[in-house]
Parts: sequence; structure tokens; C-alpha cells
Amino acid sequence: MGASWAQGPIPGGTLHLAAPYGAALKSLDPHVTYNSQDLVVSKAFHRALYTWDSSNNAPALDLAELVSTSEDGKTYTYRLFDNIYFHNGRKLTSDDVIWSYTRIMDPTKGYPGSVQVSTLAGAKEYAEGKAKEISGLKKIDDRTFSMTFNDFVDPGMMFFEAITAILPREEVESGKFLTHPVGLGPFAFVDHVEGSRISGKKFDKYYKQGKPYADAVDFTISGDSSALDMAFRAGELDATVLSENAYVLYKADPELSKGLIEISELFTRHMGFNTEKPPFNDVRVRQAINYAVDRDIIIKKLLKDKAYKATGWLPATSPAFDKERQPYPYDQAKAKALLAEAGYPNGFEFTATVTDGTSSLGVLEAMMPFLKEVGITANAKVVDSNTLVDEMDQGLAAAWFRSAGTGPDPINALRCFDSRVSRPACNRSAFKDTAYDAILDEAAAERDPSKRIDLIKKADGYIFEQAPVWFNNYNKAVVATQPWIHGVDANVTEAAIIEVDSLWLDDNAPGR
Repeated sequence: MGASWAQGPIPGGTLHLAAPYGAALKSLDPHVTYNSQDLVVSKAFHRALYTWDSSNNAPALDLAELVSTSEDGKTYTYRLFDNIYFHNGRKLTSDDVIWSYTRIMDPTKGYPGSVQVSTLAGAKEYAEGKAKEISGLKKIDDRTFSMTFNDFVDPGMMFFEAITAILPREEVESGKFLTHPVGLGPFAFVDHVEGSRISGKKFDKYYKQGKPYADAVDFTISGDSSALDMAFRAGELDATVLSENAYVLYKADPELSKGLIEISELFTRHMGFNTEKPPFNDVRVRQAINYAVDRDIIIKKLLKDKAYKATGWLPATSPAFDKERQPYPYDQAKAKALLAEAGYPNGFEFTATVTDGTSSLGVLEAMMPFLKEVGITANAKVVDSNTLVDEMDQGLAAAWFRSAGTGPDPINALRCFDSRVSRPACNRSAFKDTAYDAILDEAAAERDPSKRIDLIKKADGYIFEQAPVWFNNYNKAVVATQPWIHGVDANVTEAAIIEVDSLWLDDNAPGR
């Protein structure tokens, strides 16, 4: 193995990776789903204008060879590489970029990427039917286009995820795309066995010379952490993320511990509240739940210290994280007083929609005794991850457990409580507060970086006080890697999303 590593990347072999967050994928159309499960897989088949560069912990231009900025800082002009092809053999053009972003703003679809695209000038007017196109998108020639934004934004933060992937219109509209996706990624789709696996083969016309190194990729689709643990120990997986229990065991093992990559992710775990309906339409009730529960015990005993206590919506690795803000203290007397003020002196009963896992059902069960002490009875409705998303999007769930992406762009993360953002786009709590919206707008319009950060911290503090969610923890993600796989990056935006075109297997890999 040492010789192989010294020689550098070796081409060939099949990568065996995990899509570890559920029993199925929500969709093979990357614009449709913001589930981490789907984002993991999409990285192999699709590309966005930017990508996340884990080595620099920042977005990096991916599909364009250069970008220039206007004097007012709101217009970016891109020149696409001349060697980028879709898997059907057609070359990428500016039209594909413009069509993809316009599709994402379809008001009848509620695509999650609409939050990002809506930062473009004219995007909201298009969505409202007041314009036939997005005025901020301009084609200059087949390889050159410009994007004009309403405010001062970093487009890299907006357009690096699969939810803004560039897709070929003819394939999407062919009627076959949902079963046979076509993209720009390093691997071309081969097959999908629903609830089991999805695979791809090396795309010979991939635009990054010499990549991907592997001949094929095979994702195991499973939310069963015990099954993934067994597969990894048997050498059937080259890499996977670990559950809390597995983390403790791997950390203590002298061999397995050598391949651990620990990452402070840009994710905030929480219990969301439907703020449109009683009792969660009252801020005092929401605050009471935040005071009622001892998070320290849950993090230490249940989550095995594989978490960091949340002190707001923005996590510790966010550029706008407020280090001075303190978490809600464990104060049941305060919780009871707030409930009495809100008209619930004897508490109330509610049902939370959860998935069957430690960070969802497990945390709710750990909360139940604390809530009972202040008169609140919590019940669990256990569903699969796709049903959970559907219930949140349709406003059917009173409360739910979720791990939400809260970065890397802090304003974009905080837009998930913007009253102008729909439920499917990410405002699942249906939180509405025009004063909060105004703070966000002021931050977006501020060009001075330090003043901008101060305003973002103010917005995050506002949400922390209004408590549209129970703030649980920021995720400590851990990726376990085999000794024969190389090039696994530490992606703070989602640890399981690995830059697959850079992975390679040495001579000891079972996949060779």
C-alpha cells in the first residue's frame, strides 16, 4: 500500500460508497430534492456552476474557466470551459445554465433551489408571472453569460449544490429523466434498484482531465446504521458516515480509529414547530420547550458526544456564528411560568413526526421525561424520511425532527425563516415576522463585510429568541474510511458528500 500511495492516484476499480440517510432516494432529479441522501448521490452524476472546495473550506468555480465582476459588485460574467459535455454527448452551453435556473424558479414546483435563484434580479417577478424570463440572466454567446443579483452576494455560496445543477433540457423533458438521469458528472448513470443501490460508470468525456480515477461507482442506499457498519467492517464499503454508537466503537478500536475523519458540519439539528397552529403559534410555548429540556444529558448520554450544543440557527463553522451567545439554560421553573402565561398552566399534548433513528425518535424519547415534568405530553409518529419531508412541506406536521443545512452562506440559511419563502423551499415552520425580514434584507444590501456580519448575527439572535424551533445541536459528522481509499475530503456542508472524481483505490482495495 505504501508504494501505491507514493506513486499517486491509480486509475481503475469500483468505488463502494454509502447513501446513508434513508431507505430510499426521494428523486433522481437533483432540482427536486434537498435531502442529504440525494445530494450524496447527485455528486457523482451532476455538476453545478461551483463546487465546494474542502481544502480551502470555500466554494470554487467548477464549470467556468473565468469570472469577472462589475464595478457595482452585482453582476458576474462567466466564461464556460469549452470541453464540458452532458452524458448524452452534447456540449454544455450558456442556454443550459439559463434554462436550468429558470426551471428552478417555476412557482408551481417549489424547488428548494428557488431560494438561491431568487437572489437574481427579476427572479421573483418571473415566479409571480410578471415577466417571461429572469432579467438577471443574460446570454452573451454560447460559452458566456452573466448573472445580476439584487444585492451583494457571493454566487459561489448560492450555486454549488446539486439543487442548482445544470441539466440538459431535452433529457429533462423527454419523460425518461426520472428513471435515467443525464448530467455533467464524472459518472454516467447505469442503474437504480430502488431502496437498495444506484450505480454509474466512468464518463470518458468528463471535462476534468484524467478524472475520475475509478471506472465505476456503486452507492449502497440504506438508513440502517448497523447494516452499514457491518458492510464497512466486511470491506464492502470504502467509506461511510458513522452513527453515535458506531463512533464510540470505532474510536476505541486501534485499527478502525486510524481512518476516522471528524467534521464540524454546517447542519443544525432541531425540532421544528408549525407556527401557524396552536400551541406553537405562541412564542412563549416555543421558548418553554427550549428551557424545559436538559440538552447536556442528551448530547452526552444519547449522542455519545457526537454533537455540539446549539446556540442559534447558524452553526460554529458559519462565518457569522456568534461566539458570545449563550444557549437556552435548563430551567424548568422558567418553562412552567412561560406555559402559564401562554394559557397552558397544565401543559398540553402534541405529536411530533420523526424518523426511526437516534437523532430523531431517540432524541424525542429522551426529551419526553423533561417535557412531562412541565406538563407537556409528547407523542411520536414514526415515518420514513420521504414522508417526513412531505408532511413538513404540506404543513401537516405539528412538530418534527430534522437536521437542516445551515450554511455555508449564512443569509441563505436564515432565509428559511423569511416570511416570503414557502414551506417547500425551506420555511417549514411557516415563521412570519416582517421585522425579521427587514433585518435580513438590510444584511443582504450591506456591502461592508463587518457590518454585514453584525446584521446577520442580529438576525440569528432574533430567531434564537423567537424560537420557531427547539435548538438541539450542531452535528459532529464522522466519516470512516478504509486504508485502501484515498482522496476523501472533509466537507463541512455535508460530510457524506464526497468529491467522487478525486477518489482512488490502491492495490489492496477489494473493488479493484
